[in-house]
Amino acid sequence: MEIDVFGMNTHTRVHAHAHTHTLPPLSWFTSSVVSVCCSSPPEMAEAHQAVAFQFTITPEGMDLQLSYQALHQIYRSGLRSWKKRISRMQNRVIKGVYPASPSSWLFVVIAILATMYMRSDPSMGLIAKIQQHLPLSLHVSLSSQGQTMLSALVFSTLLWLSVILALRFCLKLLLSYHRWMFEKHGRTSTTTKVWVTLLRLLSGRKPLLYSYQTSLPHLPVPTIKDTLSRYLESVQPLLTGPGFERMTGLANQFESSLGNRLQRYLKLKALWATNYVSDWWEEYIYLRSRGPIMVNSNYYGMDFLYVTPTSVQAARAGNTITALLLYRRKVNREELKPSRVPGTVIPLCAAQCERMFNTTRTPGIETDVLQHWQDSEFVAVYHRGRFFRLWVYQAGRLLSPREIQSQVQRILDDPSPPQPGEEKLGALTAGDRVAWSEVRKRHFCAGVNRRSLDVIERAAFFVTLDEEDQGMRGDDPAGNLDRYAKSLLHGKCYDRWFDKSFSIIVYKNGKNGLNAEHSWADAPTVAHLWEYTLATDAFQLGYTEDGHCKGEVDRSLPHPQRLLWDIPSEVQAQVSSSLAVAQQLADDVDCHVFPFRDFGKGRIKKLRISPDAFIQLSLQLAYYRDRGGFCLTYEASMTRLFREGRTETVRSCSNESCDFVKALAGGEEEEHCRQLFRRAAEKHQNLYRLAMTGDGIDRHLFCLYVVSKYLGVDSPFLKEVLSEPWRLSTSQTPLQQMELFDLKNNPEFISLGGGFGPDSHRFGQQISRAFKDILALLSSPDGKAAMPGSPPQPHTKKAL
Repeated sequence: MEIDVFGMNTHTRVHAHAHTHTLPPLSWFTSSVVSVCCSSPPEMAEAHQAVAFQFTITPEGMDLQLSYQALHQIYRSGLRSWKKRISRMQNRVIKGVYPASPSSWLFVVIAILATMYMRSDPSMGLIAKIQQHLPLSLHVSLSSQGQTMLSALVFSTLLWLSVILALRFCLKLLLSYHRWMFEKHGRTSTTTKVWVTLLRLLSGRKPLLYSYQTSLPHLPVPTIKDTLSRYLESVQPLLTGPGFERMTGLANQFESSLGNRLQRYLKLKALWATNYVSDWWEEYIYLRSRGPIMVNSNYYGMDFLYVTPTSVQAARAGNTITALLLYRRKVNREELKPSRVPGTVIPLCAAQCERMFNTTRTPGIETDVLQHWQDSEFVAVYHRGRFFRLWVYQAGRLLSPREIQSQVQRILDDPSPPQPGEEKLGALTAGDRVAWSEVRKRHFCAGVNRRSLDVIERAAFFVTLDEEDQGMRGDDPAGNLDRYAKSLLHGKCYDRWFDKSFSIIVYKNGKNGLNAEHSWADAPTVAHLWEYTLATDAFQLGYTEDGHCKGEVDRSLPHPQRLLWDIPSEVQAQVSSSLAVAQQLADDVDCHVFPFRDFGKGRIKKLRISPDAFIQLSLQLAYYRDRGGFCLTYEASMTRLFREGRTETVRSCSNESCDFVKALAGGEEEEHCRQLFRRAAEKHQNLYRLAMTGDGIDRHLFCLYVVSKYLGVDSPFLKEVLSEPWRLSTSQTPLQQMELFDLKNNPEFISLGGGFGPDSHRFGQQISRAFKDILALLSSPDGKAAMPGSPPQPHTKKAL
């Protein structure tokens, strides 16, 4: 009997030879997986090369053979693991004492000892008291001078920790100040100037990615009265007179009865929890949804619009995968700078970065679960109906982009067909969650299916090598952009793994993009990752003249591993059913993407208008022209000024915005329209500021509704509020890392960003027209260029 013990993983193989012996008890083996083979097949040759040691038991004794190369690889892999542990421990210490530094402890100790040397007691008797309470063994073993020194060290440490807590408390108070956001540009108050100075002093030391986490304030709970008042103001332009009076009555009844009771429970949670919204938002809005997450929840990110760095699919995949893993390394080492409010020193919560990689959403009957693992050394790859495991590390070393390209090319060149039921298996993640949960529990909890599913779910991320060409190309660039966006949003409904935290799609012509699952993070976090990836791919890693990745190739790398499946007919039937559900959803999507080249935010800022307000008011104008009325409008705003903050809703349709749209559509004088526009823009900005600073409407009402359900009481007011449809849903994510892109010298390296649940083609044309009309209005110096009104058009296309 020959036993091979693998050094690279925990798998143990037992090969039975012609002569047989009684197998030793399983306690002999350190692995939980034992497979018995009748022979040693040819594909085991590579596996034997990775064996650290072999020993053969014969009647004459045991023959031991060592592979020093394999042992060296084991050593290097273990060394990398220990370096990561030490680095994480070091980072915990650094961020644990922020805004102080570990070296400041030595400064405090020296200062205390120096003061004592000058015959002064800085502790006012505390050092002597500490000395009195030292253990008896120390009194015996240490001299009087030694006891004094030890007591001084203890006092210095306690004093140092007290100073850290005081500094952290001060930083938290400073970060809780939000009046600066409501001050007009160029009219900064003295209080805000002093606040900025103090904040810079306390934030002077270079912070790590998570250094500010414990200093960020908790999200406050607004008062019932303020929330209801703002809510009624937001629905006033959408309701008729009797309808508004009825809603006002429901709100007043809620405030005077059930509201205060629910508010007390919510305040209790806010005292106990880090964030009173985020856990419920993640669970009830995302994880408890039983419908498909494809299209309904997942969103996409796009490649450069005008540039494709290489047309070699394997090369683009090699650089993209490398850039993503370099970003993961920066996250793990906390080398990324904390995100801040643009143009300020004010930090934003970085908690969403923690589950970016090695994360998957696993289905359940009532609720899904997010699972996160430690760093995976492989990615999962899908190509032509086959699933592969692609190792991206060897003995602790990240493969070069050229090596990853070579491995990807091996997958592309692999001629083997999909196994029965394998090709469309990903459709399970695109259909209803309950069906996927039941199938997973019955057929993927053991055996070969469990092992292959584990590879996908534990992978750093998922990669699809698509067989199509995409991007703005050919005779129909606009139509191709539409197809490109639809492909990123849902693909063929089975060639993406929608449960992964994010999936990378690399097309045949070298174009790429991503599809992200929404529950673990919001778009700005993924956008930050994608900006880094695109910039690193194009400007740092680069390509050779013939479009291949740079670097050398180790030809001895083992081939990517095909994942094996045993898909019975019952599972295949469910795959077909899930695919039918997903396909119907995908076919119902009207998607239009258009690059707007006429002007950008710089032109808008010159008019002293917020670009965000400009776009939102343009959307209101476009919707009015398209539908002949107004609707409840959703704009996502971040609440990452607070710890574990995610989003809040800005209700963009306001009384002021409606007044402006009606005046412009009615052909009123330009000067009057301009005044109404500026008033509407200022109102919108104020709504946005309120949402960012914790005084929004919808998250508070949502949490009150959750509390009511826990208590088993019904509220007609909350029930009606939570059932109101958002007919216009919008979101904007600006470029966050301008320093990565030299757009002045390389203006073609811009991305279209991303999107979700898109609108119809004609509405997109209305938006473009609204942009131009409003800019013309604001740019008109004398008011002679009349703004034509536009009669409402009937709605003919369904849009998501």
